[in-house]
Amino acid sequence: MTVGPGKYDDETAAVMEAVNASGVILIVLGGDRGDGFEVHATPEVVLKLPEMLRDIADQVEKDGVG
Repeated sequence: MTVGPGKYDDETAAVMEAVNASGVILIVLGGDRGDGFEVHATPEVVLKLPEMLRDIADQVEKDGVG
């Protein structure tokens, strides 16, 4: 994860505010500014991200999507 605003920083911030979340991960594929990955989250959520992303990857593989 990089530090500082990315290509889709404003959109990620808008989603986080709109749903009153403690964290948002936005993955954009083929967007108007190209592919991108953006995270806005509290420090506590950031610490949980590696485990959460591994669980998501495992589920994608299990479902046969990956």
